[in-house]
Amino acid sequence: MSGDDEIQEAYYAFSHLGCDEQMWDCEGKEVDDFVVRKLLTKYEHFFKEARLGEDVFLTLRVPNPDVEKEEAKVLIETLESIPRSCDAARLFYGKDIPPIFEVILPMTMSHQSLNRIYYYYKDFVVGKQNQPFYPGDITISEWIGECKPEKINVIALFEDKEHQLEAHNIMREYLKDKDIKHQRVFIARSDPAMNYGMVSAILCNKIALQRLRRLSEETGVKIYPILGAGSAPFRGHLAPDTVDMILEEYPDVQTFTIQSAFKYDHSVASVISAVNKLKASQVMRGYDIDEGKCIEIIDKVAVQYRRVIEYLAPIINYVASFVPRRRMRKLHVGLFGYSRSVGKVTLPRVISFCAACYSIGLPPEILGLNILTAEDIACMKDMHVNFMFDMKTAMSYFNEDVLTILPDEVKTSLKLDWDDYRINPEHKAITSRIIKAVKDRDGANLQDMLIEAAHIRKFLG
Repeated sequence: MSGDDEIQEAYYAFSHLGCDEQMWDCEGKEVDDFVVRKLLTKYEHFFKEARLGEDVFLTLRVPNPDVEKEEAKVLIETLESIPRSCDAARLFYGKDIPPIFEVILPMTMSHQSLNRIYYYYKDFVVGKQNQPFYPGDITISEWIGECKPEKINVIALFEDKEHQLEAHNIMREYLKDKDIKHQRVFIARSDPAMNYGMVSAILCNKIALQRLRRLSEETGVKIYPILGAGSAPFRGHLAPDTVDMILEEYPDVQTFTIQSAFKYDHSVASVISAVNKLKASQVMRGYDIDEGKCIEIIDKVAVQYRRVIEYLAPIINYVASFVPRRRMRKLHVGLFGYSRSVGKVTLPRVISFCAACYSIGLPPEILGLNILTAEDIACMKDMHVNFMFDMKTAMSYFNEDVLTILPDEVKTSLKLDWDDYRINPEHKAITSRIIKAVKDRDGANLQDMLIEAAHIRKFLG
C-alpha cells in the first residue's frame, strides 16, 4: 500500500470500520501533503456528514530531526502544510474547522524536541503571517490569507526503554510553561519488544502508564495515553477477539491503535464490533505495580534477550528477506543496537522480524525468558494479568523442528515449559516445510509458505 491506497484506507477506516482517528504517517515514506484535500474531494458525501476535525480526526506522525537527519526538512514541509489543509476544509465546510491540529513526534527523547515543534509551528509557520514583507509593505497574511490553526498539540511517542521510563519527567517539563488542560502521550509496544523482549516491553509500558497517571494527579493536566499495540502477542495481542482482555489489561489507556492485522485478517463484522467496544469503553484507573521489581525483571530479561538475538540475527535476516512488503516504508532507524563490546546487529522492521520468528516455529515471546525465576513469573502474572494467555497463544505456534536449525547457544536458552499449551497443527505443518526450506536454503516457494502460515495466525508479523 502506498499513496492513494492509504487515502482510501483512511476513508475505509472512518466510514466502514467506525474508527474515529487515522494516523497519517509522514515519517519514513513519500509524503502526501494533500491528504485532506483528496479525502474531502474524493469522499465528499461522507465528510459532509462526518466532519474532519470534529467527528473524525487525522493525526500526522512527523519525522524526528534529532534521529532522522535526512528526513528533517520533511518535518518543516509537513508543518507548513497544516494551514493549507485548514484552507481546504474551510472551502469545503464554509467555516473554520481545522482538520489537523495534532502531530506525533516519534522517538521522543526530550522536552526540548517537543517544544521545538510546538514553537516552530506557533512562531514560524503561523507567527510569520503578521510580518510585513519589507518595511512599509503589507503583511504576509494580507497577501496569502490567514493561517490557522494558531497552534497545534504535540503528542510525544516514547519508543525505547530509557525514555518510556522518563516519559513523566519529559512531559512535566514540556507542560510546565503552557496553558494545557489535556495532553495525549503515545506509548509504543512493538519496537520495545523487539529491542528488549516482550516481557520488558510490557513492564516498561506499565511503569510509564503509572508514572504518567501520577503526573496527571500532580499537575491537574488530564493525560490521555495512546498504546501502539499490534495483533501478534509479541506486539501487544490486540485483535478483535482479544479486545475484552486488552481493556482489562490497560484500563487507563484512552486510545488503542488498530493495525493492519486487526483490520484485514478478520471478518468485517467482528472488526466493527470490536471497534465499537473500544470506543464505548470508559477509561478507568490503572493498576498499581511494584516498579522496583519491574525494573529488576526488565533489566535481566533485556540482557538475556539481546544475547540470544546476537546468535539469531543471521537466520532472522535470511527469512525476513522473503517476507512480503505490505506498505511502502523505510527502515525505522535509531532503535535497535548493541554496545560496541558485543558488536552490532542489524535487524529488519518489527513486522518482518516477528514474521520470520513465527514462520520458523520460534515465537519471539519466549526469547530471553529462561532467565526468569519462579518468583519472577509469579510477579509477571500479578502485574500483567494476561501473561499466561499471551504465552500459551505464542506457544501454539512453536515447532520443535526449529531446534534443528538454531545455534546451540539459542537452543540451550529457550524456556519451553509453559504449563499446558496446544500446538496449532496447521501452523506446525506449514512451519515444518518452512524450516526444511530454510535448512536447504531453498527460497523458491518460501514467500508463499510464509503467507500461508500468516493466514493461519491471522497476522503476518
